Amino acid sequence: MTIQRLDALVTLTLTGGGFQRRGGGATGYIKEAYLAHLLPQGEGYFQNQHYWIVSSPMSLEMLSEQDFLSLVEGLEEEFRREYVAQQVDTDTERVLIVGLMTHDLEEGEFENSLRELARLVDSAGGEVLETAIQKRNRPHPQTVVGAGKVQEIALKVQTLGANLVVFNGELSPAQVRNLEVKLGIRVVDRTEVILDIFAQRARTKAGKLQVELAQLEYMLPRLTGRGEAMSRLGGGIGTRGPGETKLETERRAIQRRISKLQKDVNQLQAHRSRLRQQRQKQEVPSIAIIGYTNAGKSTLINTLTNAEVYTADQLFATLDPTTKKLSIPDRVNGGRKTILLTDTVGFIHELPPQLVDAFRATLEEVTEADALLQVVDLSDSAWKSQIRAVMNILSEMPIVPGPMLIAFNKIDQVDMQTIIEAKEEYPVAVFISACERLGLETLREKMLELVEYVAT
Repeated sequence: MTIQRLDALVTLTLTGGGFQRRGGGATGYIKEAYLAHLLPQGEGYFQNQHYWIVSSPMSLEMLSEQDFLSLVEGLEEEFRREYVAQQVDTDTERVLIVGLMTHDLEEGEFENSLRELARLVDSAGGEVLETAIQKRNRPHPQTVVGAGKVQEIALKVQTLGANLVVFNGELSPAQVRNLEVKLGIRVVDRTEVILDIFAQRARTKAGKLQVELAQLEYMLPRLTGRGEAMSRLGGGIGTRGPGETKLETERRAIQRRISKLQKDVNQLQAHRSRLRQQRQKQEVPSIAIIGYTNAGKSTLINTLTNAEVYTADQLFATLDPTTKKLSIPDRVNGGRKTILLTDTVGFIHELPPQLVDAFRATLEEVTEADALLQVVDLSDSAWKSQIRAVMNILSEMPIVPGPMLIAFNKIDQVDMQTIIEAKEEYPVAVFISACERLGLETLREKMLELVEYVAT
């Protein structure tokens, strides 16, 4: 009814018998009649509630006495009020998340990825209405999920009033095109959500430059999925002939822009390299603070150095690297030791390749640092997989980073059993709370030992 825009639906059950009347007409063929119509969600909507109602069985005489016009007019008024309420905040994307669980994914890992995607959508400014899940051995080549699930998603889109569907995985241009045709609204994947967050968070010229480069590199292979208008020759006098198609023209323009941005990123890379060389000439040791996004890196550098780096309980709250001086008392040799702390962009599972490439100037702060401090959010149930994700990204860097110290953050939000488990697995790690200023003295001592070890 929703997809075909039906106001109401009547279903008749047959007796299997019946006869023709002598005076004309028939009787006895219809056993019962049922009337169904859609329901507005309203304030009392529950996720497992049906979107429709089916009447109790009635006779044909009872059915004929129904005032269909009044019924439909009343329903239309309710749906109209519901639609207006949904349109009050037009800047908010109303999102339906779709997750595909294949045989090579563990259930816990899959659930963590869905929770993370919901947080990404929230960080991008969207509102998650519901999550649809399907288990398949492998993604459907045309629509990722099966045909039945596509119809189910289309129904949810209509009934929930969603205006965006986000898939937990990368989509090909053809899959995006097929899904948008079947669902009738915009479809994006996880990578595009991350790129959108980066575009919102970029503040400096360097950050905006790198985000634009990442977005264009992501867009270029997907131009073919933008409809027939992108591949049609011009029509009319002066436009006919073997000229470039509109698709080729736009692709060429994007390639030129990418080439220019890559040159700018190279210049940025060289500029930051000169700054690092100047710091190295001063013989000041440096530590790069790394970790999963929203682990508390910016809060920690603010607490240690009294800096004013932007912080928020969001994924990718800060993008641009910030370097601050930290003075630590040297209890062994006396005096004080100065260390440079650099806050870096947060990592994430399966960081899009376009971002790794575009942010190479930023990530070089990690490879060029004397040592690393990995901040881990111990209050997150997926902290083990987050450590693995960070280590995987580090292993793919062209230059092997220096030695690393792990600092488990937010210990004020976890129970003792979690702390004991982390200590058993990482015995040399430190345990802190950047917000509550717990364990910071031990952290300073460990960082001083780390840079002294590097110097020797």
